[in-house]
Amino acid sequence: MVGIYLSGTGNTKHCIEKLLRLLDETAQAIPIESLNAMETLPQHDFIVLAYPVQFSNAPIMVRDFIKRYSSLWKGKKILCVATMGLFSGDGAGCSARLLKKYGAKVVGGLHIQMPDSVCDVKLLKKSVEQNREIIKAADRKIEETAEKIKKGKYPHDGIYFYDRIAGLLCQRLWYYGKTKDYANDLKIGSECIGCGLCEKLCPMRNLHVENGKVVAGNRCTMCYRCISSCPRKAITLLGSKVVEQCRFEKYIP
Repeated sequence: MVGIYLSGTGNTKHCIEKLLRLLDETAQAIPIESLNAMETLPQHDFIVLAYPVQFSNAPIMVRDFIKRYSSLWKGKKILCVATMGLFSGDGAGCSARLLKKYGAKVVGGLHIQMPDSVCDVKLLKKSVEQNREIIKAADRKIEETAEKIKKGKYPHDGIYFYDRIAGLLCQRLWYYGKTKDYANDLKIGSECIGCGLCEKLCPMRNLHVENGKVVAGNRCTMCYRCISSCPRKAITLLGSKVVEQCRFEKYIP
């Protein structure tokens, strides 16, 4: 068993690491951007794929990863894990359908609500205590799911046809344009001091320091690492300013 994941602010990383630890203490959770897929994936028959949902869709970086290594999925048993701020519909199903296209055997889907990581939109903001309660509930769900999987019972969140309709009607039709292509709307404010932290964190290598200030390309996958980590709150994507820093560590007592 192996876990592969995309995590912007730590939410998804926490979930997949906890699930794997409960299922198989020897299993590794590997970030997609540092994974040597051609060497790692052929060695494992069971793969847990985890990522944050964006407007009821899998991130572009995840979809591109699945397509790039299409030949490696045939015959693999895969559990799709999707984290979200509130609602997804078929967040797990989005990658499940694509994986099935390439011959994978999708054994289930798991949806886990975690604290909002969209740091420049006010809609889902909650207090620190509320977010801690969300994490506690997520941990309980992961623990219960692990026990069921050990008995051969897999969750099917987001896998059914009616989940697909819910995701399509409630979010994807409205927001598809935001994730259709690599975003080129990342904005760097005058507060930027060119420290280079975001350049190091970006999984797409979309940021670089030029003349003492960060410059963005057009390959943003909306993971929010740069936005949530910038010490000057100088980077925004959907909103006009960073409302709240959303690092996962903030909610750990």
